Amino acid sequence: MKILLTGGTGFIGSRLMSHLRPHHQVSVLSRSPNKVYQRLGHDIEALSSLDDLPDLDRFDAVINLAGEPIANKRWSPAQKERICHSRWQITEQLVEKLRAGSKPPAVVISGSAVGFYGRQGDTLVDEDTHPHPEFSHEVCARWEELAQLAETEQTRVCRIRLGVVLGAEGGALVKMLPSYRFGLGGPIGSGKQYMSWIHIEDVVNLILFLLEHEECSGPFNATAPEPVTNAQFSKTLAANLGKPHFAKVPAWAMKLLFGEMADLLLTGQRVMPVRLQQAGFHFRYPTLDKALKETLSAPRRR
Repeated sequence: MKILLTGGTGFIGSRLMSHLRPHHQVSVLSRSPNKVYQRLGHDIEALSSLDDLPDLDRFDAVINLAGEPIANKRWSPAQKERICHSRWQITEQLVEKLRAGSKPPAVVISGSAVGFYGRQGDTLVDEDTHPHPEFSHEVCARWEELAQLAETEQTRVCRIRLGVVLGAEGGALVKMLPSYRFGLGGPIGSGKQYMSWIHIEDVVNLILFLLEHEECSGPFNATAPEPVTNAQFSKTLAANLGKPHFAKVPAWAMKLLFGEMADLLLTGQRVMPVRLQQAGFHFRYPTLDKALKETLSAPRRR
């Protein structure tokens, strides 16, 4: 299969590449081809722009994972613009190129996030849950709308709504570990807000699953079937590290540090992967304890 991948040097994209390259011919779209070669090797085709391609007919599939991290910085007006632009522009360009051809890729798998739903309290959330209007929803909703424009009789579109991805090479967990290893980790705010998480290996496997299963299209919650509260997550992480669990980060401190972006951490969603499980996907890491044990031991194996 010939695959065009965006976000190939990112946390998910890099892990995905290790699974794709033995079996498929992958081209990576990146503004920095040198970064692609350094991280992924010189046997990968690196495309710096879509401008040189009249269409996407030479590809069998497109996997679109590009986007500025949403929780890395305070949401200034400029940062909000970067977050939106980095997702919307590349998706719009991909769809334009795809629709310009006569034999477009058979499948487009496009990234999104559980932020699509906005804050949901402790309500069980599936793919049909009505979203709460706020910035995270606006970003994801427009992102998905643009991706959906690629769908035709020849092309199916799968939109994956990712939860917090757990892995040793990057993501939120890596940022949390220093404080927990010093015994200073603890719940954020009330700790009652739900965290919908997923192990990086399950993210890779579900992308491969959607590539191969032609009957799959539409939105899919890319989250493990065991969402937990922030307090439960924090307690389980501390226990796996053998560290105390008594510290607490007050909500006011988060709001002072991060402004509006703190809402991502102080509110949450209890998301269930209903459509993935209905399609027959099985999680390798369905429980948080198992996922954390593997993730925390992974650096020692490498």
